[in-house]
Amino acid sequence: MKFCATIAEYNPLHNGHLKHIEYIKNELKAENLVVVMSGNFTQRGEPAVLNKFKRARQAIIAGADAVIELPTVFATANAELFASGGIKTVNSLGLTDGICFGAESGNKSDFISLASALNSETKDFKKVLKDYLSGGISLAKAKFLTVQSLYGDMFDESLMNSPNNILGLEYTKAILKTNPDMDIFPMLREGDHNDLTLKKGITSATSIRKAIKEGKFRKTKKCVPPYVYRELEDYPFEADKITMAKIITSSAEELAKISDCTEGLENRIKALAKDNFNIDKYVEKVATKRYPATRIRRILTANLLGIEESFIFDALSSPLYIKVLAVKKDSDVLPLICEKATVPVLTRKSDADKLKKTALACFNKDVLANDLYNLFKNERENEHKTLFV
Repeated sequence: MKFCATIAEYNPLHNGHLKHIEYIKNELKAENLVVVMSGNFTQRGEPAVLNKFKRARQAIIAGADAVIELPTVFATANAELFASGGIKTVNSLGLTDGICFGAESGNKSDFISLASALNSETKDFKKVLKDYLSGGISLAKAKFLTVQSLYGDMFDESLMNSPNNILGLEYTKAILKTNPDMDIFPMLREGDHNDLTLKKGITSATSIRKAIKEGKFRKTKKCVPPYVYRELEDYPFEADKITMAKIITSSAEELAKISDCTEGLENRIKALAKDNFNIDKYVEKVATKRYPATRIRRILTANLLGIEESFIFDALSSPLYIKVLAVKKDSDVLPLICEKATVPVLTRKSDADKLKKTALACFNKDVLANDLYNLFKNERENEHKTLFV
């Protein structure tokens, strides 16, 4: 395989990610690995531990050949929109043979068969789905129950309730809709994505971030590569008060325009902001079984960045750009991307100056995210640069 892609956050890059990169290079025999990586804000609705340029450079050192930024409007969205935006970005490269993603269980055929069923647009599927949604359950759960009703117990439910499986399934759904010739390669991962217990060797990014938040940097030394450990620093807590201030100054009507802020949730978010100024305690108060904490945090981040749901769908349906964060020195990967890409490739400010309409508005969200992150961390990272590592 000449070009393999993966979609990642590397928040931070750890030993499990190294194993994944080695699998792509050594087992899949990919000549080039292109990583589509979240920028300074992540899918959990939080600022990344390290800025996107540091994480991109670390990815190149780890074995990637190029790192492309996943536009902020997708990087901070729910799993379906995150995956759709990621696959859209991969497709726009115009040269990818396949995508490899981590999974808790399942093989290629499992993901393809269930994704095909979930992509069904038949009248029966829509009717049964509507009935389940009227019962007040989540869309993801309603879709799986619909599939069960129509096809029986032929699918593995774990593909719908494990974090990496959910993303892998969304990647597969998006690929089947937009580029069915692209191959998929699920790789079984070790450990629990949400495990808070820090383990030596391969552990979850969640456990590493928890240790960093608690100031326990030294305990992460055996969990991440040395070049990552040397750059770990305090989590950007300065984001918290600015995020809360934005909630206080936003109206309920503005909040209601944000993705996943439905069923009057905007009123709950506004009401509880008056007496809860610590963002972690605030999210804990707002969250319920129906509205998990990650969903609340994504809403807060989208509100901070001014990302409305309608704009995400505009971005999904419009030609955008490829923002190159980092490439390997003396590699031919960047010239190939420039040759094959179906959208503008951004490596310097003059490239971005040519963007128009939705692409320009989308890129401006990346610029805003970078400016805010610079403010949180007292950094001076130039949005328009590309690193050669």
